[in-house]
Amino acid sequence: MVLAQHTVTDGFVRELEQFEQLVRPLSTAEWATPSRCEGWSVGDIARHVIGDLSDIVAGRLDGLGTPEVTARQVAERAGRSPVELADELAAGRRQLVAVLPMFDAAAWAGPAGGTFDGTLGEGIETLWFDAYLHADDMRAALGRTSELGPGLAASVSHLRAELAKRGWAGEVPIDDGWALEFVLVTTGRADASAFGADAPPNLYA
Repeated sequence: MVLAQHTVTDGFVRELEQFEQLVRPLSTAEWATPSRCEGWSVGDIARHVIGDLSDIVAGRLDGLGTPEVTARQVAERAGRSPVELADELAAGRRQLVAVLPMFDAAAWAGPAGGTFDGTLGEGIETLWFDAYLHADDMRAALGRTSELGPGLAASVSHLRAELAKRGWAGEVPIDDGWALEFVLVTTGRADASAFGADAPPNLYA
């Protein structure tokens, strides 16, 4: 079950604010740093996340999350600086903030639109998860500490729902440290051995 509507909308907007703060001051060397996302630099990750937001506020919903759309988002922003992309993110966030209050409970529980197979609430929670996880990818590449808190809780909520669709019924950790490990294991970014026999599967395998 998706988190409460106000939790998701407020949390996603705050996640985007933090993402902007992460991107804006990056140096040229940091921008080009390889990440744990195979073939992607720190800058490529930012191009995808910011491209997602720009596509959404422009109504380009079909194919979001597919390799083809993701590659297009990255290519469209090649050569642009961290400051330029941070500005694009800030503009998109302002548009999002203006639109989110228009969705009532019925719309929240209705279809997200585009090719996403889920409700609007599930779609926005998925975007929050994606922004949180990719921010962690960037921090990991840059040798920075992971952020815990609301974005981690949203990621666990999203991944729990995805695992349930696949019939996994293992324990989901509550402790922040284990929750982060759970997210990393479930997305193929960490070794599952610490969880033993109850390890969650890699959803991206």
